[in-house]
Amino acid sequence: MSVRLKLTLSYAGVIVVTGVLLLAVVWVFLLRYVPDGVWMEWPQQPGRPSAPFVPNRSDLERAFAPRAATMMGFLVVFGLVGGWILAGRMLAPLTKITEATRTAADGSLSHRIALAGPGDEFRELADGFDDMLAKLESQVAEQQRFAANASHELRTPLAITQTLLDVATKDPNRDVDELLDRLRLINSRAIDLTEALLVLSRADQRSFVREPVDLSLVAEEAVEALLPLAERRGVRIETSGDQASVSGSPALLLQVATNLIHNAIVHNLPEDGSVSVTVAAHEKSVVLTVANTGEELSRELVATLTEPFQRGTQRIHGDQAGVGLGLAIVKSITRAHDGNLAVLARPGGGLRVSVELPAASGL
Repeated sequence: MSVRLKLTLSYAGVIVVTGVLLLAVVWVFLLRYVPDGVWMEWPQQPGRPSAPFVPNRSDLERAFAPRAATMMGFLVVFGLVGGWILAGRMLAPLTKITEATRTAADGSLSHRIALAGPGDEFRELADGFDDMLAKLESQVAEQQRFAANASHELRTPLAITQTLLDVATKDPNRDVDELLDRLRLINSRAIDLTEALLVLSRADQRSFVREPVDLSLVAEEAVEALLPLAERRGVRIETSGDQASVSGSPALLLQVATNLIHNAIVHNLPEDGSVSVTVAAHEKSVVLTVANTGEELSRELVATLTEPFQRGTQRIHGDQAGVGLGLAIVKSITRAHDGNLAVLARPGGGLRVSVELPAASGL
């Protein structure tokens, strides 16, 4: 049976049961106390009026039973018809929600229910469904854009490799060592891109085990690993902070710190650049901040830096361009750890990137 029919039968059942109870009350508290038989008589006398007719219990039952049965029939019909109409009106919002669900199942995520009326349970359900559709539409669009960019980025090194091999095949005087060096460099970039895509996918799926992690130790480990790169580029790294524990994946959080510090070193001033790494512990959160010197950046460019494959080409120099997924990976890992990422341009040049994560409870 449909929900509407179930509600109709329920409404009708309630009305019928209520009618039966009312009739039972009449029987118990009225008819039960009416005696049966003739309970008042007086002798007939000339000139005296005859005794008035006083109905007994049998008379009342004969008069009451047909009308009670008629009324019960009326209540059954009224309960069914009224319940059907009332159930239809109550379930009308579900019809709109069902239609929107089928439309979304067909692939159209732009449709919205936009249910009008009071803020009842149906309105909350419709608004929640609309919010879900909006998030799904945004995520699908982001995934499609990401897939297109990833395909383009992966196609580029493969096309270059094919071109180098074709040229080398046709050139009898080719320099094998130079060819191998260029192929090795291109292959290394393709491997880096593939590994970055795997890390990004892992973070998006939240397929990791949470455990207590000291974010200050993670930052120190990342600084030690990147210190040789900073020395080669003449960049000073300053670290400070408190012991601060969060709950998450040590490998992914190390990837966050490494990406931020690496970007801060690479995208810096040609000479006398500096990077500041701080970890601040608050009551309910832990904030990792990486700030660096560098060229002045516009708000428009800063707003795009967390998008995949957005490298900020005006700031790229040499062979450290990367694959354009550094801050995108940081954003994805931060979101997977229920945190917030803030990227701001510093006055005078450079960036200030802050990752705020919930503090580990009970630590």
